[in-house]
Amino acid sequence: MKELFATDVARSTQFVAEAPGVRCDFSRQRLGAMTLRLLANLAAERGLPEWRDALFAGKPINTSENRAAWHTALRAGDAAPAEVKETLQKIRSLSSSLRSGKKFKRVVNLGTGGSDLGPRLLADALGDNVLDVRFAANVDPHDLARALEGAEPAATLFIVVSKTFTTQETMANAAAARAWGGKHFYAVTSSVEAAKAFGAAEILPMWDWVGGRFSVWSAVGLAAACAMGFENFEEFLGGGREIDLHFLHSNIEKNVPALMALAGVWNTSFLGCTTHAVLPYSNALRLLPSYLQQLEMESNGKRVDRNGRAVDYATCPVLWGAEGTPSQHSFHQLLHQGTQVVPCDFIDIAADQILSANLRAQADALAFGSDDGQYPGNRPSSILYLEGMSPRSLGRLIALYEHKVFVQGIMWNLNSFDQPGVELGKIMAKKILSGGK
Repeated sequence: MKELFATDVARSTQFVAEAPGVRCDFSRQRLGAMTLRLLANLAAERGLPEWRDALFAGKPINTSENRAAWHTALRAGDAAPAEVKETLQKIRSLSSSLRSGKKFKRVVNLGTGGSDLGPRLLADALGDNVLDVRFAANVDPHDLARALEGAEPAATLFIVVSKTFTTQETMANAAAARAWGGKHFYAVTSSVEAAKAFGAAEILPMWDWVGGRFSVWSAVGLAAACAMGFENFEEFLGGGREIDLHFLHSNIEKNVPALMALAGVWNTSFLGCTTHAVLPYSNALRLLPSYLQQLEMESNGKRVDRNGRAVDYATCPVLWGAEGTPSQHSFHQLLHQGTQVVPCDFIDIAADQILSANLRAQADALAFGSDDGQYPGNRPSSILYLEGMSPRSLGRLIALYEHKVFVQGIMWNLNSFDQPGVELGKIMAKKILSGGK
């Protein structure tokens, strides 16, 4: 990497791409212009333009389940389907009423996976404490007990989020909430009759064409709207829409999510890197690595391609990370001097000079090492610069990673929208609970 920068004085400006409110500096990746061009050719040979058009058209690109993956429609603004607009109006009405009313002092979201991680991230990053919004995802009773600490049953609203209304962890927590004395329940589900039978006073829809890990833009985000206000939730949707348009209309050489994907495929499938760290230098984004773990590893953590064949190349790396600067005093030792190379995404929201200086120093140290050889350098990273921490910025950021995952799935010839390994575990757990072996 030292040689790349020494021989190309324009590298620090040429290997940069911009999207609305985002600048991606990938100059510290271990690739040159020719490698990037060949990776772009590979994406084209895999049919990326056609798959991208199908994604936005709502065609059934989830081939194993014959479903669309149409999460972009959730943030399409005036172009959104009528059912999406109607649901947004219901989210507006319910969240505004809950935030301005005095009946409920606490809202507890009961969900798991995509029904928990997205709204939890938004509430933690952007919540304004007008309402006390909490989350319980684990079937371990201690999780729900923490969410209910200090609450009063009459002043607590539970939002039960489960597409089938049969998710084991979620329904166990819903039953425990009722046993605690909870009387007020809303539901976000596709199983309307089951939610009515449970006693949900309000029921919002979940659609087959939205996967759980892509659902934060939908009614699954009701708890987040309660925490941050609907106007901010709309701004979040608007940020996602800006990245959708950038991804749809930008050439691959200047397309930020596509470039993120190309660098990731190069690191994983060609350079042999088995893990990837996401390091947001922002306390507001401390839950982002957990959110991205599901988005990336549930989507592309697969060894069988779309045609049912076992692949003979590496696919999705293990994703992990934590907020900076605390992470510097935890695991950065391994990043700099460990025996394995870990590509990193650094995220800078320009909130604080000290944070930004530390981020830049870490990226440079990984790239260039030290002259005495103690720090080998040549360790790849990218930096995402955001325009501050706002609902729109967070919408842009999440949409970037969604489209990155999609592009990598196309390049690896994977269906990024099913999760057969998750379903296998559910089946086996039910068998064990029923007395089987």
